[in-house]
Amino acid sequence: MTIPVLSHQNSARASAPGPALLINSLVKEFKPSKEFAAKNPHRLTEDGLHRAVDGVNLTINRGEVTVLLGANGAGKTTTLACAQGLLKPDGGSVELLGSSPWGASPELRSRVGIMLQDGGLPQHMRPIPLLRHIARMYAQPLDLDALVKRLGIDTFNGTTVRRLSGGQKQRVALAAAIIGQPELLFLDEPTAGLDPQSRSVVFDIISELRDAGVAIALTTHLLDDAQRIADRVFMIKRGTVVLSGSMAEVLAAGGKNQQTLTFTGGTGLQLVDFLPQAQSDGLVLLEKAAGRYEISGDIKPHHLVALTNYWQKLGAIPTEFTLAPRTLEDIFLELSGNEIR
Repeated sequence: MTIPVLSHQNSARASAPGPALLINSLVKEFKPSKEFAAKNPHRLTEDGLHRAVDGVNLTINRGEVTVLLGANGAGKTTTLACAQGLLKPDGGSVELLGSSPWGASPELRSRVGIMLQDGGLPQHMRPIPLLRHIARMYAQPLDLDALVKRLGIDTFNGTTVRRLSGGQKQRVALAAAIIGQPELLFLDEPTAGLDPQSRSVVFDIISELRDAGVAIALTTHLLDDAQRIADRVFMIKRGTVVLSGSMAEVLAAGGKNQQTLTFTGGTGLQLVDFLPQAQSDGLVLLEKAAGRYEISGDIKPHHLVALTNYWQKLGAIPTEFTLAPRTLEDIFLELSGNEIR
């Protein structure tokens, strides 16, 4: 079952020329906490401010899903807050559907849908009355009954928002964000806490909106989800875009022949145990967990032969053996690092 995504009027607006969101050289600074200033003096400006966003350039096109990735504190949330008109930039420019989002008119805001990770929903209301109230704010809302059924919201309408599970709140928040038929949709962790069936439905809805010409800006820490749905990717580190492009371009970053080999074995294995250093060709072997290994690089047939010969000598068979192209997670961790923030 599908939902009527866009009316004729909104379809015409969604096909308008130019990007839905255009950010040029965006800068946003904050007064840092004493703790941050003490630990990161090198990241402060001459005025003692923390530059959370430092010259970000970003384009969100109509009819595309664009994913913003970054570790906690990278600056993506601040970037989107400026794009949504919640924060005033300290430098650069933001054009949201052709206008400045700071101090935007109600007409402009009605063309934008926002789904926050924490929901931002009234806690005392039940889901369907809440969505019916929101729908009345728009001239041409979606078919509420069809949307509620599609997302399974009718199955828990007897419960107030406060008592909903995390996944149920996410479904209500998504419905609230799209019910006004936005031209540009901001989604913050839209699949967090969802079961596989609900996640599949959300993916389908996002795909239908994209196909109808809606511009979608999505943030997520679920990189498998990002790789599945994204058309374009922007990776942000310390307030700067460090990598951007189509999904294919981003996955090819660092070399088209880069692959990852995952396998299991005894603990403490080193590359030299089965492969002479002269034949390693720059491969990197990591023990991701006890007895679980990952080899990355330009993996060639003789590398696989050497590894299987090693197992043959030991009389051992790995319980896991997978060869795959590099994933979005591989690229992300290389650029952002593995340390917890």
